[in-house]
Amino acid sequence: MGNIAITRMSSKGQIVIPQEMRGDLKEGDELVVLKNEDQIILKKVDKFSKNLEEDLKFAKKTEEAWKRYEKGEFKETSFDDFIEEMKRW
Repeated sequence: MGNIAITRMSSKGQIVIPQEMRGDLKEGDELVVLKNEDQIILKKVDKFSKNLEEDLKFAKKTEEAWKRYEKGEFKETSFDDFIEEMKRW
């Protein structure tokens, strides 16, 4: 499981990728934007075609998880327990 961060969109539709999430991204890198209902996935162009099938599977799993969440099928857990569970992934 990757990291989680929160950002905000400006009135011009711009978002800032938090510094701790940028990894090997640098100024001028091109990104592909995938949108599926309420999900938005950013992927570096040079890595996009190599893992398209994997990215689409991830998007589908995320969408299915949100639907289960909306139906109330998730359990509540503390932040510390959640982090411990994510470390086991």
